[in-house]
Amino acid sequence: MSATSAAVRISLSSLRAHKRRFAGTFFAVLLGVAFLTGTLVMGDTLRASFDTMFGNAASGTDAVVRSADTITAPGERQGVRRPVDTSLVAKVEKTHGVAAAVANIQGAGQLVGSDGEPIGGQGPPTLAGNWIDDPKLNSYQLAEGRAPSKPGEVVVNRGAAKAGDLKIGDTTTLRTPDPVQVKIVGLATFGGADGMGQVTFTGMTQADAEKYLTPKPGEAASILVRAGPGTSQQKLVDALTPVLPDGVEAITGQESAQENTDMVSGQFLTLFTTFLLVFSGIALLVATFSIHNTFAIVVAQRTRENALLRALGAARRQVTVSTLAEATAVAVVASAAGLAGGIGIAAGLQALFPALGFPFPDGSLVISGLSMLLPLAVGIVVCLGSAVLPAVRAGRTAPLAALRETAVDHSGASHGRAIAGTGIALAAVALTLIGVLASQSLWLAGSGAVLALAAFVVLGPVASSAAVRILGGPLDRLRGVPGRLARRNALRSPKRTAATASALMIGVAVVSLFTVFGASLKATMDQTVSRSFAGDVAVSMPSFGAGGSGLSPKLAPAIAKEPQVATAVGLGRGVAEVDGQGRALTVTDPVALGKLFDLGTVHGSLAGLGTDGIAVTEKEADKQHLGLGDTAELTFTDGKKQTFTVRAVYGQSELAGDYVITRQAWAPHRAQDSDTLVAVSFKDGVSKAEGTAAVKKVAAEYGSPEVQTRDEYAQSSAGGIDMMLTLVYALLALAVLIALLGIANTLTLALHERTRELGLLRAVGQTRAQLRAMVRWESVLVAAFGTVGGLALGGFLGWVLVESSDGASDSTFAFAVPPLQLAIVALVGIGAGALAGLRPARRAARLDVLRAIATE
Repeated sequence: MSATSAAVRISLSSLRAHKRRFAGTFFAVLLGVAFLTGTLVMGDTLRASFDTMFGNAASGTDAVVRSADTITAPGERQGVRRPVDTSLVAKVEKTHGVAAAVANIQGAGQLVGSDGEPIGGQGPPTLAGNWIDDPKLNSYQLAEGRAPSKPGEVVVNRGAAKAGDLKIGDTTTLRTPDPVQVKIVGLATFGGADGMGQVTFTGMTQADAEKYLTPKPGEAASILVRAGPGTSQQKLVDALTPVLPDGVEAITGQESAQENTDMVSGQFLTLFTTFLLVFSGIALLVATFSIHNTFAIVVAQRTRENALLRALGAARRQVTVSTLAEATAVAVVASAAGLAGGIGIAAGLQALFPALGFPFPDGSLVISGLSMLLPLAVGIVVCLGSAVLPAVRAGRTAPLAALRETAVDHSGASHGRAIAGTGIALAAVALTLIGVLASQSLWLAGSGAVLALAAFVVLGPVASSAAVRILGGPLDRLRGVPGRLARRNALRSPKRTAATASALMIGVAVVSLFTVFGASLKATMDQTVSRSFAGDVAVSMPSFGAGGSGLSPKLAPAIAKEPQVATAVGLGRGVAEVDGQGRALTVTDPVALGKLFDLGTVHGSLAGLGTDGIAVTEKEADKQHLGLGDTAELTFTDGKKQTFTVRAVYGQSELAGDYVITRQAWAPHRAQDSDTLVAVSFKDGVSKAEGTAAVKKVAAEYGSPEVQTRDEYAQSSAGGIDMMLTLVYALLALAVLIALLGIANTLTLALHERTRELGLLRAVGQTRAQLRAMVRWESVLVAAFGTVGGLALGGFLGWVLVESSDGASDSTFAFAVPPLQLAIVALVGIGAGALAGLRPARRAARLDVLRAIATE
């Protein structure tokens, strides 16, 4: 047997004999790998389920005829296509190889549930369209009831009916955005499921779809084509292409299904899984500090044992291999357990998602080789990487160290560390300030933020002594001798204290970062609304993101007729190419807009836009080299081009957007028209209560959209931020849990090396309660150091993120520090430290006094 094999056998025997030493390391690796595995398995399962769902839904469609061009505004992933003429259906049907062709009309339509509340709309789209009678060409399959045959009859997807507590025979409202009374005559499924996630669908007769969803009859989003026997999809496309007019294309049904899948998988799923993977990375980073600290302490405690091995002839390499063998064993077992845990997490989420209102597609979990191998490799690499430096340190143990008592780590902070840390901190500040204030470079600011994190880690041992003295000062007076001993124990090894606190520091820093950024986003929204919106109330739909059908353009004129109202203006949205570049247009009454929104300094006249004039912000005018009197060619989604003259240039965009045109100019080119917001101001002498009541009365006739004061509107506009923060806090709980395991494990190992000391303290009169208090307060001090450092680092990184976003956005971001939320974060961090110290304190109090004194 080789010497290396003997060293490995010795290390594994030691590992079996001292399993508890690595309990914290085991669970840190297990939790990190489980989260990573669960994320990958869930992503693969969702992706495969959506592939199957879209494949099944489009299995009968062999070709899709549609407009070839799209117009995409900045910041949007999905462009807008112009409609195709439904007269093409007859031409397509006559093409060789075509068995059937139908017009496919699509638009926005939001169902109202039995409780009067809109169904869906919190992100996923609410769709409406014509019900297609050909079951092979219809993506939805009739599951109950019948197809619509009369005006006002509809089929809805079964998931939407369940969400709104609706059934066949019920009458409800469909917002298109004008409210339409509809009767449900059938329920449908999509690809075998109750719906496509939380997307809702309402199928109408073709006449109703043309009436409510298109600007004029005879237009459709696309034409769906089914091939005859013996004609492949590609042959069908090849046959269709020559007969189609310019600007219209045909693609295979497989290509269309893949585009729909990519739209979900490539956008939502990629964003979703990336979001979760970031938090997996944070959890594993926190685990790295905990694992490194554990092995560093174990190696320090086994100095005499390693020295004996060296004295008996073991080489440095063999001692290093022995330590790495222990790390490998822990890594492999913990990572394997993490894989099983991750599969369990994915299965739990598959069962939990439907209960939360997000239907997880049916089907078994998809467990790919990559989803298993990657987390296993990451877990092993993280554990081994964290143990490398302690292993190298173990290999350098001198044989003469066998003559000493078991080593206790009293390492302090070196001058070299202080100099290096200060240099890194200065470089971090310099890079950050240049990236944020001078060059507005996101890369420089990000590099500075990473260096700031490195500086905190390097300077940790230097700062820990002063921090513990300051933070532990009150303990002398409040807790007496146990408090004083707790502070001295935390001061024994600044390096260990800093390493233990670093894991918690990273968790608290990320929590603080998102807390500050969330508060800044809210402050920015408040600032934007307060500065831009001069009205009394705002009417909006209670939704954010892609969902909802918007507000009826008829609502603002109806409100303006009320005797209590001075001005009411609706803000619609359009898309067009301005000199070849996709841009979002604000469609409104420019004169009323100027009364209710602060547009800054206006050059020219908003009153003179007419049907061929446009207003542009100063910033966009400079970017496009436009001035008063200049012309710009706009290409609309209907394919028509028109030359517009710049008749006004205004200072601020924000709520008003960068381009403004009149409703008269937009009307010939509009698709399904809707407003995103209606702003209202009251006449002098009208109270808010009286005016609001009048507006609500009118709004009730248009689907009862939400009527809010200016402050309420600002608050609701930032409503998604609170949801985001809640999710972030829930995900970061894993990182904090791993950090607490690290603190508890470090304390347990530290108490093991202080066994004799604890016995002597008990022998000279220290009570069990005092011993428990001493250990708990030591844990609290370590946690307090990590929490304070995390708050400082998180606040700095939050400022960097806000300032960087300000430079990369047209909006002016406001930096805000929420004292109450950060105080809660601090209390949670310190309270978590007290919690982590409970078990080590109980174990220490149970020590037998005589055995503890006799321990070497």
